[in-house]
Amino acid sequence: MKDKLNKWFSGLSKTRQSTFQQIRSILKANEITPSLWDDLETILIQADIGIETSNSIIDSLKELVKENKAKSKNDFFDLLRTHLISRFVVSPTINFKDFHPGIIMVVGVNGSGKTTTIAKLAYHYKAQQCAVMLAAADTYRPAADEQLRTWAERIRVPIVEGTLGSDPGAVTFNAIQSAKARGIDLLIIDTAGRIHTRTNLMDELKKVYRVISKSLQDAPHACWLVIDAVAGQNSLNQAKYFKDAVNVNGVILSKLDLSARGGMAFAIQEKLTLPIVFVGLGEKLEDLSPFNPEFFVDSLLVTK
Repeated sequence: MKDKLNKWFSGLSKTRQSTFQQIRSILKANEITPSLWDDLETILIQADIGIETSNSIIDSLKELVKENKAKSKNDFFDLLRTHLISRFVVSPTINFKDFHPGIIMVVGVNGSGKTTTIAKLAYHYKAQQCAVMLAAADTYRPAADEQLRTWAERIRVPIVEGTLGSDPGAVTFNAIQSAKARGIDLLIIDTAGRIHTRTNLMDELKKVYRVISKSLQDAPHACWLVIDAVAGQNSLNQAKYFKDAVNVNGVILSKLDLSARGGMAFAIQEKLTLPIVFVGLGEKLEDLSPFNPEFFVDSLLVTK
């Protein structure tokens, strides 16, 4: 448990050092003053939480302070920690072995870390004794197949590929049939890094989703959107298009260790109403961690 928390603490160091550690300084006086709220708002906005979400947090805290008759900085800090944790909805754990095979469809724009995240997902579930297969349904980007194939060879999982420019729906269908025949527990499907302004590409994404749903009951069992933490709030507008196009039911926040904008996780929950399923806390395969609200908040607020 301590090792896991240390990984979170290290991965969130840029966000903590750039903004959240300032909260300690505004609480130096052992009392809650009116100026506290203005200072807190500035810190939250600087952390890329966004104006609307920051105001929502502050309004809720003011009510909690009043209800609990909090007066000291310790009282306030405890309420802040508890409230920030409570803002997250935890995604239910899915046992992909129940579906023969379980299917994860992964979507996101090019450059978000999508393909590397898929490799980390494969590594994570293989370590849980799942037989994993990858499907390279990104047939538009020349290097996409090669990149995913390299990861598949490194992790030692099978992969189904198409040719450059081939129908991604056909690649997806072939992968599902192959996964069934080989007794695969989990099929992870890569998709093209859609640009939300390209209607034809978003239509292709919808087609891949339909192929999956027609090939297997209740599939895809997870449709996860990879969001680049380094891009911050700019990623949220793109995310809304994906959510409208396919039934996205979870977010993977990549490159969190490289970003000083980790506060955007609160905005994701507020604006997209989607649970964060995993976060990227480093470059290694094992550095993709299931999202833990307590670890996340404590790594932002606690100093060592």
